[in-house]
Amino acid sequence: MKIQPYKEIALLKSERASAPEITGSVTIEAAFGIPLFLFAVLCLIWLMEFQTIRFSIANAAQNAAKSAAEDTSVIPVLNIWKMKSDIVTLIGEERLERSIVRDGKDGISCLGSYLSPGTGEMNIKVTYRIQIPVPLFGQPSAKIEQGFKLSSWTGYMSGGEESVGADIVYVTDNEEVYHEDYRCTHLHLSVRAVGFEEIQGLRNDGGGRYHACEKCVFGPSMGSVYITDTGDRYHNSLNCSGLKRTIHAVKRTEVSGLGGCSRCAR
Repeated sequence: MKIQPYKEIALLKSERASAPEITGSVTIEAAFGIPLFLFAVLCLIWLMEFQTIRFSIANAAQNAAKSAAEDTSVIPVLNIWKMKSDIVTLIGEERLERSIVRDGKDGISCLGSYLSPGTGEMNIKVTYRIQIPVPLFGQPSAKIEQGFKLSSWTGYMSGGEESVGADIVYVTDNEEVYHEDYRCTHLHLSVRAVGFEEIQGLRNDGGGRYHACEKCVFGPSMGSVYITDTGDRYHNSLNCSGLKRTIHAVKRTEVSGLGGCSRCAR
């Protein structure tokens, strides 16, 4: 009966002796566990940002492509630089600069997008690189490519029906005649790019020569210029007003004083 207290004291000393080992084990686990937890949180945030920026670029590209489709109905050339500018404007330069997109707004490219001749269908391709949250040298990144197709523009919707019905006609700003078909060749300029050195030997449909546009050609042209089959000017810029025709869809009753187009009006 007298030996029992000594056994209890010995057991207490044994438990105290093992306490530092348990404390050291917890410290080691924390040293490995906390960084792994923080890295997992970082990866989760990166995935959320990746999905957000991917959706934003895809949505902006679709809206920019719709605007480009309207432009190609007047000038059958896809301006990929304007489309990229529209994408950046829709998302916001500041948003792109602080995103995981490498090089920010300059990292987005629409090269590879094109307009299918004949069908008018647009094939859009948007590429960019995103930074990967891995602590390695050289800032590793991954290439992302988003693509889709868009049919040619066929007019605006009004009252649930397309504005290309029998009661709708088309006029330009000068309103000399009205057109019943928005695809009339009088409304759509056949813009094509040619080498500047070829200009002197080319003729338009009427047999006339091409001269420098007073609005967009200043000094000698370099590389390619733009011409139309019916025009008599060559242009340095696709955005030149001399290459554009603004088409308005109006009701037939609003053009009662105008004559019909000889090609498309009945």
